[in-house]
Amino acid sequence: MKFFLSDCKIASINQLWVRMSANGVLAILVGGGPAPGINAVISAAVIEAVNEGFEVVGIADGFKWLVHGDTSKVRPLRIEDVSRIHLEGGSMLGTARVNPTTSEQAIRTVVEAFQTLGVTHLVTIGGDDTALSSSFVAERSGHQIRVVHVPKTIDNDLPLPSHIPTFGYQTARHYGVELVQNLMEDARSTKRWYVVVAMGRKAGHLALGIGKAAGATLTVIGEEFSQQTIAFSDICDIVETAIIKRRAMGRHFGVAILAEGLIEKLELQELQELQDVERDEHGNIRFAEVDLARKVKVEVQGRLAQRGIRVTIANKNIGYELRCADPIPFDAAYCRDLGYSAIRFLLEGGTEAMISVQGGRMVPMPFDQIREPETGKTRVRMVNVESEGYRVAHEYMIRLEAKDFEDPSWVDKLAAAANMTTAEFCNRFAYFSGQS
Repeated sequence: MKFFLSDCKIASINQLWVRMSANGVLAILVGGGPAPGINAVISAAVIEAVNEGFEVVGIADGFKWLVHGDTSKVRPLRIEDVSRIHLEGGSMLGTARVNPTTSEQAIRTVVEAFQTLGVTHLVTIGGDDTALSSSFVAERSGHQIRVVHVPKTIDNDLPLPSHIPTFGYQTARHYGVELVQNLMEDARSTKRWYVVVAMGRKAGHLALGIGKAAGATLTVIGEEFSQQTIAFSDICDIVETAIIKRRAMGRHFGVAILAEGLIEKLELQELQELQDVERDEHGNIRFAEVDLARKVKVEVQGRLAQRGIRVTIANKNIGYELRCADPIPFDAAYCRDLGYSAIRFLLEGGTEAMISVQGGRMVPMPFDQIREPETGKTRVRMVNVESEGYRVAHEYMIRLEAKDFEDPSWVDKLAAAANMTTAEFCNRFAYFSGQS
């Protein structure tokens, strides 16, 4: 006999679940921003867990309600609830960025809520912040709640091996390429430029992946700058000189992609000037509130106009359009592997690890091995700008480079395209040649 929330009071549902389950009560929770494939993980995890004797419950909206001790937003999950959701975008359980690690009281309230529900095992699906919260649940429960984390983010920035993507990234890149291809055709047809900011809180994987696959004119990511902070003018110089170089080549259009993570590298004063800086509960800048694309457009357009060059530039942010897309087959299949592996890991007695699938095998990555020792936060995987993959991407971009200053006749042509004298051009942009 199956029991549902309508059949009994919340106060007694814990005892019913424990009696009915051979392996205990498994809770599933989604935190952070959406990513394609969440429902596929949920589906695979529920099916395998139920078949192995767990009673499975879904926690709505991440830690949002649990931090207040509210267990009313919990629902039993059955195989028939999830059997066909693996190809759907979004999250059937919702998601939220509420951070239970902000205070000792909040995390203890969450643990007590799980204990009230009789939860013995927990699967969290999310990014680095959710992974950290998951580890806190295990620790504060005295390791009585076994936890496993499934890494999810379209940013592709969790500390997996370089050849292993985070789920959702491939789908986000796929649809991002389609959007940029459309913008590139619009740019060509209307003879304009687009400045596009692609999501990626710290790392430039998504921006670079989209730009490289779509053949964008150039892509600028934070990792290409060795210094800790960069000036807003540096970003604008790269975009402006790309426009100039294209004009010298007789091409009066293009698409420049900027990684959202550039915002975090801006000097604090310049960042505050861009827009009021909002932060989420994990202390992260709400990059979507900082309109970098528009600011770059206005600055570059203004510079060119001062020299009598009229260029139409449009700005665009992409990211929200990608997060809840239906997963492409890669992510749908990959997420089934992850959901299944998460349950097998728990059944084998595992706990406190992020699950990965490498070479077709489940590879758990213990929490203490993926944290930064100084901060305790999950390490972030950045783009390796020394890699062959980045070198290839860079080779196909249109950028002003040192070799552009080797041929005097080409320098004259670049200066003319910039509506500057050759001396003015060289004085202004000499640093691109490696000379001050």
